[in-house]
Amino acid sequence: MTKRAAVLGWPISHSRSPLIHGTWIAEHKLDASYKPIAVDPEHASDWFAHFTDHDLVGANVTIPHKETALAACHHVEPHAARLGAVNTLWLENGQLRGTSTDGEGFMANLAEHAPIWARHPKAGTVLILGAGGAARAIVDALLDQGVDQVVLLNRTVERAQALAAHFNAHFDGNRVTAAEMTAFAAHASNAGLLVNTTALGMTGQPPLEIPMEALAEGATVSDIVYTPLETPLLASARARGHPIVDGLGMLLHQAVPGFERWFGVRPKVTADLRQRVLDDIQLKSKT
Repeated sequence: MTKRAAVLGWPISHSRSPLIHGTWIAEHKLDASYKPIAVDPEHASDWFAHFTDHDLVGANVTIPHKETALAACHHVEPHAARLGAVNTLWLENGQLRGTSTDGEGFMANLAEHAPIWARHPKAGTVLILGAGGAARAIVDALLDQGVDQVVLLNRTVERAQALAAHFNAHFDGNRVTAAEMTAFAAHASNAGLLVNTTALGMTGQPPLEIPMEALAEGATVSDIVYTPLETPLLASARARGHPIVDGLGMLLHQAVPGFERWFGVRPKVTADLRQRVLDDIQLKSKT
C-alpha cells in the first residue's frame, strides 16, 4: 500500500521538498509518494485537526502553519515545544506527533562542512545575526549541543532580548545574551562561529553590512541563505581565510528525519542530491 507524505504551506509551489524527497523515494525504490499541498490559512486549524482524514503517513509543514500544526498535535517533542512550532508531523498509533528538524539540520550541516568546529563547540562565543524563527531553532540546537555562550545581534534589540530570556529560562545559566547589530565588533573577537539567520544578503534583499575585520581569526562563518549559494558574507569570509558553511546543507539535512519516520529508511545527503537542488534553483531563477 502506497505511503503518502506531503509538504503543507500557503503558498507551496516554491518548495523544494518534493524534489528532495522524490529523489530519495526513487533512490530507495519505495512504494511511496510526496507532494505539495496548499492549505488555506482560513481552514488550516480544521485541516490539521482532521489530519488522519487526508491519507498521509506524515508531512512537512512550512509557513504559515508551523504553530497551527503544533496546536493540533497529541504529542510534541520537548525541543519543538520550546520553539513553539513544528515542521515535521507523523502518525503513531493513530495520534499526530510533531517535531522541529531545523536545528538538527543546521547541526548536521555544520558537522559535514565545519568538522573542526563541530568537534569543539565550546571554543568561543557563537554570534547569531537575527532573532526570528530560524535563529530560535539554531540557538536551541546550539545550547542542547553544549555551547557555553550565544550572543544574539538584531536590529530590534528588544526581540533579541526576549529570545535570550526565553532560552535562559529553559537552560541552566545565562548562556544567551542580546545586543544591537551595531555591537558586532565588540563581540566578534571572541567568536568561534558566526551565523547569519537574516535575509540580508539574499538575492533581492539589502546587503549585510558588518565589519568582518573584527571577527576572530579562524572563526567559522555560516549563512542559512542559499540563494545565492555563496552570499556576500560567505565570499568575504572565504577571502579572509575563514571556514564557511552555506545554507543549502541545512535545507537538505533537515529533511532526513522526517523521511526516516515516514518510510523507515534513513536517506543520505549526497553530492548528487545537492547538485540536483542547485540545478533546480538555477533553472527557476531564469523563469
